[in-house]
Amino acid sequence: MTKINHLKTGRRTIKIEAKGLDNLVKSLGKEFNDICDKLLLTKGKIITLGIGKSGHIANKVSATLSSTGSPSNFINAAEALHGDIGGINRSDKVLIFSHSGQSKEIIDLLPYLRNLGCDFFSITGSKDSIIAQNSKINIDTGISEEACPLDLAPTTSTTASLALGDAIAVALLEAKKFKADDFAKSHPGGKLGKRLTLKVEDVMKKGEELPIVLPTDTLGKTLIEISSKGLGVALVIEKLKLKGIFTDGDLRRALNKKTDVLELPISQLMSNKAKTITNSSLATEAIEMMQRNQIYSLVVTNNKGQPEGLIRMHDLVETGLV
Repeated sequence: MTKINHLKTGRRTIKIEAKGLDNLVKSLGKEFNDICDKLLLTKGKIITLGIGKSGHIANKVSATLSSTGSPSNFINAAEALHGDIGGINRSDKVLIFSHSGQSKEIIDLLPYLRNLGCDFFSITGSKDSIIAQNSKINIDTGISEEACPLDLAPTTSTTASLALGDAIAVALLEAKKFKADDFAKSHPGGKLGKRLTLKVEDVMKKGEELPIVLPTDTLGKTLIEISSKGLGVALVIEKLKLKGIFTDGDLRRALNKKTDVLELPISQLMSNKAKTITNSSLATEAIEMMQRNQIYSLVVTNNKGQPEGLIRMHDLVETGLV
């Protein structure tokens, strides 16, 4: 049995699609600007419309638009002919995806869109197609070769349409000055949502959980406090001011003194320059600070600079951020 070289096929496919995208970059012109300008003026929603493989692309582009500040809905052209077109309003703008530009289901919808009075634009693989000719603005992908060796399965053409949809979404995002805080509002779930919304105060240990000692407390008393709270460190606090922190590294250095250190005041053994972070900071900032300083915990302060918590890398790992 002859062994098939899948790697060769994979590389050839990607090379053909990359060539298609490179040609698209060179051919893209004023019509891209025109469509983006019109979409920015949308008072309703951006409706993406398609069928078959182009429908899948239109659906994905709609999701990207919605998550980046441009409210959007996808409508399958076949379903639109049986009632779903009622979801399109005059204040909406429609973005049609059709590589052939000849999809009968979409062509049958054009008179309705025209009578409704909403603007509709298209992304096709032929500027001479019926859909392209009837659209207010058309972008021609210029794709003449599919990666499929039979030139049948939509491959390069769908890649180009997807890239154009993403390019439109990013252009609108930048024009609207869409920020990370805006992005977080539409991504509250999963790891991405946590990275954008989870704050230090949501994760930190506080109150009775904190191991706290006075500068005059002995090492022996400090070790008992650390053991009882189970966080591996102790905060040295006096009159609501952070004086230092005592960690396992400080303990090792203390034991190397080769003296009876259990009765020494912790002020002589602690680290004076504890790293701190404010409670309103993002949890991801705490991760970055710990990694940068090669430490495993940070003292958390309030807006007055007073210590009120402790956040550890272990706590951040449990959130799924690391």
